[in-house]
Amino acid sequence: MKDIFFFDSMLTPKIITFVYWLMLLGCLISGLGTMFTQYGGGVLAGLGIIIGGAIGSRIWCELLIVLFKIHENLQKIANKSE
Repeated sequence: MKDIFFFDSMLTPKIITFVYWLMLLGCLISGLGTMFTQYGGGVLAGLGIIIGGAIGSRIWCELLIVLFKIHENLQKIANKSE
């Protein structure tokens, strides 16, 4: 608990995986809703939302993870020089 309260360990990377799965679920529901509603754009638009949303979600989450990995590696370098 001390690590979390004093920001010695990062909590956000653990949450990013959960957020990624929620985003995938949202893309799937949104795409299926577009496919099967009468006001939607049709099957191709729904597939585009599902595929584009999945790729976009993955890229966004990977970029966030990269930021935290950079931080982790910088901490290792700083601890070596002490």
